[in-house]
Amino acid sequence: MKPTILIVDDERNIRRSLKLILDGEGFVCRESGSGEDAVARVAEGDVDAMFLDVNLPGIDGMEVLRRVRASHPQLAVIMISGHATVERAVEATRLGAFDFLEKPFSRDRVVLLARNATESVRLRRENERLRQGDGQDEILGESDGIRALRETIDRVAATEARVLILGESGTGKELVAKALHRLSPRAKQPFVRVNCAAIPEELIEAELFGAVKGAYTGASASREGRFAAADGGTLLLDEIGDMSLRAQVKVLRVLQEGEFEPVGSTSTHKVDVRVIAATHQDLQRRVEEGGFREDLLFRLNVIPLHVPPLRERPGDVARLVTAFVEQYANQHEFPVPTIEPAAMKLLEAHAWPGNIRELKNVVERLVILGHGKSLGVADLSPELRGAAASATGTAAGGNPYANLPLREAKEALERDLVRAALLDSGGNVTQAARALGLERTHLHKRIRALGIDPADVVV
Repeated sequence: MKPTILIVDDERNIRRSLKLILDGEGFVCRESGSGEDAVARVAEGDVDAMFLDVNLPGIDGMEVLRRVRASHPQLAVIMISGHATVERAVEATRLGAFDFLEKPFSRDRVVLLARNATESVRLRRENERLRQGDGQDEILGESDGIRALRETIDRVAATEARVLILGESGTGKELVAKALHRLSPRAKQPFVRVNCAAIPEELIEAELFGAVKGAYTGASASREGRFAAADGGTLLLDEIGDMSLRAQVKVLRVLQEGEFEPVGSTSTHKVDVRVIAATHQDLQRRVEEGGFREDLLFRLNVIPLHVPPLRERPGDVARLVTAFVEQYANQHEFPVPTIEPAAMKLLEAHAWPGNIRELKNVVERLVILGHGKSLGVADLSPELRGAAASATGTAAGGNPYANLPLREAKEALERDLVRAALLDSGGNVTQAARALGLERTHLHKRIRALGIDPADVVV
């Protein structure tokens, strides 16, 4: 879901300028021209961050800040002013403002503040969700590998030992890190994740350790790094195998001495963070290739945890599918559909090269397109039907109906033929009936009996 930002300013041109900038960056923007209206909008509960002008008619910006921070403490508020003073900035910070934006503002500064503000809100909500435990972060499954993994997590979580989580992409390494945090003495403190593969090499140090104003091009204000944000809690360095050697040196220092220097600063900051690393790469091979420091590997790899790929735990697929179906049906406010046994068999037979991430995407698509009805073989993609049947080693040359009971196979084949005819005809039932050699009225009856919605077939 895209972050929602409320822009509060009595000048229409200012609101329009900010909206144009933020719309282009993927934010959902709403506008308000007064303090009273802004407070009412926030009360509706669908705002992640706010750009708030200090000088407003009626209730001024500082009073709005007081009210919304009292009622919605997680909301990130960025104050806007054309006549900023040190006193105003200090007061706004004391009242809980996220940052201060001076007019005239630059596009880069607006985008940076919006991203940082909404990310801080996401992290606070994530940590709150972790503390409350909503069940979505549970490591599901009863296979031997998953049981052993949960037992190791239970033993290791209460310690301060560093953990290196290994596993293919999409296997759930982040879930393991969250479980380690949730079961640790640090559970009430922040859990912060950094995807080292997603951050450009020239920005990774500032992302991790923060930076002072003017430290690099575009650094128009000082910023806090992820190590500081995780102080007292847990920091997950995800895909650490992609971290630059220069950043690795600084991470090693934090692990050894518990301190770091922000980019562009000479002052040293102490920090108390439990570092957990995760990667899909062979770090020993990266060491041999010169892309990863051996001394850092030794520091990180105190307790290695291997997360098994989904193909090694086929008995867990049915439970995962059931859990994800319920999760996505509730999320999208659809009735919870059932998965027909024949379809579940094919899902269990699939190799799942993308692991749990791929499975979740498939299930969410099934839930959305299924509109709450029972989901069968015909609702699966051709790739899933063919690849899954081929993976079972049937003698039918990859026939997706080979392992089904006769009645279910006939129904699945008929459903596929009807859907294909509707797709070829652009949803025209008369043309589809002609192609199938059926009367139009008979095809209408079969469409209803098979639970096919022509509107769903033609995308």
